[in-house]
Amino acid sequence: MEKEKFLCFYLFFVLLIGVKVKGSHHHDQKLFVFGDSYADTGNWRTDSRPWKEPYGITFPGKPSGRWADGRVLTDYLASFLGIRSPVPYKLRKIGLKLLRYGMNFAYGGMGVFDTLIAGPNLTTQIDLFQQMVQEGVYTKNDVNSSMALVSFVGNDYYKYIARNGTLQGLPGFATKLINQLALDLKCLNDLGVKKIAITGIVPVGCLPNNNNMASLQRCNETLNQASIGHNVLLGEAIAKLNKSNKDLKITILDLYQAFISILQSPSNQGKLKFENPLKPCCEGINSNYYCGSIDENGKKMYTVCEKPDSYFFWDTVHPSQQGWSAITASLQSTFNSLS
Repeated sequence: MEKEKFLCFYLFFVLLIGVKVKGSHHHDQKLFVFGDSYADTGNWRTDSRPWKEPYGITFPGKPSGRWADGRVLTDYLASFLGIRSPVPYKLRKIGLKLLRYGMNFAYGGMGVFDTLIAGPNLTTQIDLFQQMVQEGVYTKNDVNSSMALVSFVGNDYYKYIARNGTLQGLPGFATKLINQLALDLKCLNDLGVKKIAITGIVPVGCLPNNNNMASLQRCNETLNQASIGHNVLLGEAIAKLNKSNKDLKITILDLYQAFISILQSPSNQGKLKFENPLKPCCEGINSNYYCGSIDENGKKMYTVCEKPDSYFFWDTVHPSQQGWSAITASLQSTFNSLS
C-alpha cells in the first residue's frame, strides 16, 4: 500500500511539474520508448537503486526510477516533441492521464538479447507494445503518428565480455546483434511506427567504470574502438532499412560523437563547464560499493558531489541531468530532423 501511495505521488508530481518544453507542440504525437537505463523512467524494481536515494535529487527531488540525479534522454526527447514524458509501462494502471503521451517500455540493464540482468529484452518490450495495440489501448492512428525511441547502451556486450573474458570474437557477435536489432526495428514498423530514433552506442571506454585504470583522466581507446565498430554496422543496417521502406524513417542519435565532443573538447560545452568530465558525481567509497549502496546498518557507503550540475556523469555509467542537457544540445540538429 505504501509503495502504491509513493508511485501515485510520483506520477502526480510529474504531471504537476513536467519538463520545460522547447520543441513545437504536437498534441497528437506519442512517444513509445524501448531499450535500457539511458531511457528508463521507472520500470525497474521499486526496491532497487534508481528508486533509492540519492537518485532523483535534482528532479523530481526524490527517487523516481531514473538512472540519474534527474531527467534522462527520454525526458529531453519528449520535451522536444512538445509532450510530457510517457508513462513507464510498470505504472500504466495508475498513470492513466499520461497514456496519451505514449508509453515507456525501456528497462535498465536490458539489451537486444537477454543480458546479465533479469528483465524484458528488446523483443519482449516490443511484444508488450504489440499487446497494448491489440488490446486497443492505442489505435492504428496513434501508432502511425507516433515516434519510437530505441536506446542501446551495450549491455549485450558487457555480458559477452563477462562470459568470454576477452574481446575476441566480438565483431561476429556484433553482426549477430545488429541483425536482430534490424528485425526488431522492422517489427516496430510492421506495427505502424513510421519514425524511429535509435541511439548509436556511446564511447564505452569513457564510462567511469571502464577507465579507472587511467585514474579517470582519459578514455580506454580499445573499448572505444569496439563502440565505433558497432556504430559502423548500425549505420549500414539503418541505411538499408530506410532504403527498403519509403514509409520508414530511422534516425541515428550519435551519442558517441555527442559524448566525445563534450568529454574531450571543453570549448564545445558552451556555458556548461564540467570540471573533471570523466569523474562521476556519485560513487561507492571503494570498488566494493556503488552509488546508492548502504551497509547492513543503513550507513551510506557512497559519496555524492556538492554540485551535480558541474558533473557530466552522475554515477559510473550514467550521465547526470546536466550531462543529458549537454548531450541533447549537441544533438539539436539531429532532433530538428526528426519532425
